[in-house]
Amino acid sequence: MANEFKSGFVTFIGRPNVGKSTLMNRLIGQKIAITSSKPQTTRNRIQTVYTDERGQIIFLDTPGINKAKNKLGNYMLQVAERTLNEVDVVLWLVEPSTFIGGGEKYIIEQLSKIKTPIILVINKIDTVEEKDILEAIDTYKDVCEFAEIIPVSALKGKNTDDVIDSIYKYLDEGPMYFDEDTITDQPERQICAELIREKALRLLSQEIPHGIAVVIDAMKVRRHGHIVDIDATIVCERDSHKGIIIGKQGSMLKKIGTQARIEMENLLDMKVNLQLWVKVKKDWRDSDMLLKNYGYDKKEV
Repeated sequence: MANEFKSGFVTFIGRPNVGKSTLMNRLIGQKIAITSSKPQTTRNRIQTVYTDERGQIIFLDTPGINKAKNKLGNYMLQVAERTLNEVDVVLWLVEPSTFIGGGEKYIIEQLSKIKTPIILVINKIDTVEEKDILEAIDTYKDVCEFAEIIPVSALKGKNTDDVIDSIYKYLDEGPMYFDEDTITDQPERQICAELIREKALRLLSQEIPHGIAVVIDAMKVRRHGHIVDIDATIVCERDSHKGIIIGKQGSMLKKIGTQARIEMENLLDMKVNLQLWVKVKKDWRDSDMLLKNYGYDKKEV
């Protein structure tokens, strides 16, 4: 008798910057979610798909959970919290530390309300000694009822296969939701916008990136199919930010564009001609209409 084919939905949860997107990219084997050391890197739920002979796992990468400061923050929090009840397994990522801060306590509070199996993933074990990992396990083991606890290094790929093995234990027999070669349901336009935002997050100073969104205005493959023309706008909140994003004689904008273009060419497997513009929309993060325009749809929450 053939083994049953299992399938189900899994979400990542954790404070900003614990490595959720890095782990998801590692498990999928391709870069889909953007990564940065700044909070609010992931704004929408990103759906990626892992398929092997055992079954299919659909990953949702939620925005990091922390207290909201504006409408965008509120939207992100609702998305993250609603996901917890809709999935088959929750992966909670933490750092290998014995300090349980306010952010973790808030997550523990949310997790105590759900019946979903929770796998605790202690990430970044490549940055500490073995005894620190054991101490971290000891600190966390009783804060929730965990199905399993797995120490990993998402960056180095250490123990990440164990995460997949463990997830399958908690999935039931189910259909193949996506073709076996699908790795994401994100439209290419959205991934391209996110890649530009990632480069801006990495290259710009600390205070600006929260206040930027990226919109792809046009994306058209040329007739012979070897080159795609992409026009995109970086939206920021202040005129002073616009100057910094553009940089001296356009140098910063050029740097963002060059780095994003290289990744887009890898993603799309063709040459990319990228044109970047910068626009100021004051307080867009507190405007329902602008949030909707930039892809954060209230109805989805």
